[in-house]
Order: sequence, then structure tokens, then C-alpha cells
Amino acid sequence: MIPYKTIIRLDKKSCTPIYIQLCNQLVQLIKCGVLPPSSKLPGTRWMSDTLRIHRKTVIAAYDELVTQGWTEVSPARGTFVNSLLPIVEQRPIPGEKRTGEALRIQQASGFPFVHRRHLDNTDASFPEEGMIVFDDGIPDSRIAPIEEIAREYRNVVRKSYNRKHLSYGSVYGNRELREALTDYLNDTRGLHTTPENVLITRGSQMGIYLSARLLLGQGGTVVVGETNYRSANKVFIESGGKLERIRVDECGIVTDDVEQICRSRKISAVYVTSHHHHPTTVTLSANRRMHLLELSKKYHFAIVEDDYDYDFHYSNAPILPLASSDSGGNVIYIGALCKIVAPAIRVGYMVAPRDFTDEASRLRRVIDRQGDPLLELTLAHMIRDGEIQRHSKKALKIYHERRNLFCSLLRQKLHRYFDFQVPEGGMAVWVRLRGNYSWNKIKEEALKNGLQIGGSCGDENDPIEPPYPGTRMGFASLNTDEIREALARLEKTMEHIGKLS
Repeated sequence: MIPYKTIIRLDKKSCTPIYIQLCNQLVQLIKCGVLPPSSKLPGTRWMSDTLRIHRKTVIAAYDELVTQGWTEVSPARGTFVNSLLPIVEQRPIPGEKRTGEALRIQQASGFPFVHRRHLDNTDASFPEEGMIVFDDGIPDSRIAPIEEIAREYRNVVRKSYNRKHLSYGSVYGNRELREALTDYLNDTRGLHTTPENVLITRGSQMGIYLSARLLLGQGGTVVVGETNYRSANKVFIESGGKLERIRVDECGIVTDDVEQICRSRKISAVYVTSHHHHPTTVTLSANRRMHLLELSKKYHFAIVEDDYDYDFHYSNAPILPLASSDSGGNVIYIGALCKIVAPAIRVGYMVAPRDFTDEASRLRRVIDRQGDPLLELTLAHMIRDGEIQRHSKKALKIYHERRNLFCSLLRQKLHRYFDFQVPEGGMAVWVRLRGNYSWNKIKEEALKNGLQIGGSCGDENDPIEPPYPGTRMGFASLNTDEIREALARLEKTMEHIGKLS
């Protein structure tokens, strides 16, 4: 006899009706083979007495089982499991506490699939209460213009003629945003583009992915810095590309190395973070910018320019991107509004020759039909009204002050352990170790002191990437009090490690 009283659990506080709960659990018993085909279900009166529910509830559950095809009714005999259902091997009942086998079955796939060991699988969960995080260099979401976004979003959704944006729209992205971005990028970055050259993406990472898939689909070579944005490297590998690493110095990637490679073999692309090299924050010099553009025209390769934090440059006016001087149609320019506003605002853009954006839109269609048209329209209005520009200027001032405080305290308190250059822009500092210390041990000890070092750090256990000599310590997302406390905890960490060395 099946112990229905113990294996069926009904929650009267649940929003799911009791009869549906009963129906679903009986279906699970059928699926697990506990109730095989042609087996008889208990009578409705007996089941109602056993489960202490109204008989009409049981009748409703049994009727639902018949409607769904799990059971069949034989007049004057009762309700039976459908005889046409396949016979299955009896398995543990899901949720039964007597065995953990059901949990193991759910976690282990019963089929083969491709394992991508080269891809990161870290969950960016929120830190525990009291934990301070040195991130990779992200904006402070606490100063994001939430009220302005909410107000404009409400204005957009209230207007009846905007309801068309609730349906499918252009795979290129909202037309108004593409037009607003065209004017904005032409004005602030010296581009000479049109809305037809702009493809809206879900952040810059999607732009990198689309570019990599189109450029490296046949196993091409992409040139990257020996220190480089790790997520981009993994995208290139995932896309079937081969990484060719070149030197990076105080003037950015060494373009003479690019030329030397081109003389011996064909390359598909050069990936560059020209404004503030990721992770070292150095700026690509003017002569190397010109050299790289000339090489791209001569050897017919693409330049994937990831301009992830153009708006945050402190020492002088931002240097115009490579895309502003591209006369050969060789630059794919990638950026994102989420770096200005907040990481959760997943709106980025790709600017490229028309035939390339057309092809990228075809690929984008099969992985993500479109973005968020209402949010895109909201941001278009905020760009037109100057809200995004005003917030950018406000954030620039705040981050500039935080950079100065961070670098001053870092030099004052921790110069014995770290070497660094004050970055001209961006939201992080590239910090290198002076002594023979291990970043992994520093990170482990820092956690004990309530400090998480989560930037681009040399992971000694990474099977793909070589360990970096330094790490990025993001300062933009920390206020002044948090910066002081974070560096005090880092000082305590290093003093402890120094004693052990």
C-alpha cells in the first residue's frame, strides 16, 4: 500500500489551489513509477479522509488528471492510471527525505554536452554585510540617476503611442536611441557615423562576442596585449580564435609587435582598450594609434576598440578614439551606457561599417531577439534632454576625488608593499607587488579582515591565462569613508603577511 498520507504534502497557505497540488503530486508518483500504468487510485472518499481534505477537492484533482490524460475512469470500477502510458523504472519520489538520490539525479545530467573549462563561472553575488570590495572598476550604483530614469520611464509607458514598443522591434535596437547615440558619439568622440552604423547591444560584452564570432569563426588570429581584459580573451577562445599576445608598456600595446606579426602571417583582428588599457590603465599613445590604423589598412585586419570608460578621464580632455580617425572602415567601436549609469542598465552599442553591423544583427537575432525597447527609448530621451551628460559630469567629479584620495592613502600607507602609477582616468588602479608575495594568499588573508579583492588579479590556478604581476583595485564604487576603511584593512592584511614572509 502506498503511504499517501506521508508522501503527499498539501500546503493550505500556498497560492496554488489544493486540488492542483494534489493533482501535481499524483502526477509525480506516476512519473516515478510508483503508480504504474493500469494501477488503481484510491477512492475519493478514502483519499479525502486520509489527507483530511474535502471530498470535492479530491474529485476536482481526479478530474484534472483525466483531463491531462494521466488517468482514465472505468464505470463502476474506479479511476486507473492510463494503461497507454509507458512503463518506467521506479525511482525515488521527488522530495522524499529518506534518500538523497533524487537530489543527485537533478544535479547530474543524463546526457553528454560540451564543457567550456576556459570560461569563468563566478557568481557576482552581493557581498556579505560589512564586507568591502575592491572590484574591477565599476561605477557606484548609489549615485545612479534612478529618479530621472524612473520619471522618464513612466513618461514613456504612459503615452499610448509608445505601446507599439511592447511588441517586437528592430533587432538593431530602438531607432530613437540609435539616432541619439549617433549625435552623442559624433559630438563627444569625434566620430562620423550614422544610425545605420549603430547596433544596440546588451552591454559591451555582447559587442565583443558578436565581433569575435564574425571575425574568428574560421579559426583566425586575434592580437591582444600580454595583459588584457580576461573576459575578452575567453570570448576569443570560445569563438575558435587563436590569441597572439604582444607587449604592453607605459604607452599601451606595442604596435611594432603587431607589424612584426603581420609580416609573417595573417591576422584577423587586434583587440585594444585604447583609452585606458585593461587592466593596466595606460593610454595608447598618439603615434601608436596612427601606426595601428595604418597597419590595419595595409594588412586588412579589424581593430576591435573597446572604449569601456571613455567618459572618465581626469588629467586632461579625453583622447579621441581610433574610430574617430578611421578612414579605411577597419575599426569596430564598442561602448556601453552601463559604465556611465549603473551595471544593471544593460545597454551598449557597436559602431562599425554598415555591412558589418548588418551581419552582426543577423547573429544577434538568434541569440537575443532584441533588447529592452522601453528602456532604450527612455535612455534616448535622457540623452536628448542632457540628463546622461549631466550625470556623467557629476560622476566624473566624484570619481576624480575618490581616485585622488585612494592613491594618496595607498602611497602613504602601503608603499612598502605595492607599486602603482596614478591613472589618468578610469575607475581602478593597477597595483603591482613589490615583494615576493602571492596574490592568492593576499586575497585569502584579506577576506579574514572583511576585504574582498575581486579585480583582475593574477590567479595562479587559472589553466588558460598566465598570472598577472598586478591586480586592479576599483575605487569608483567606494565612498571616501569606505576607501579609508578598505585601505586600513589592506594594511592590516599586508602587515600580517609580511610577518609570515
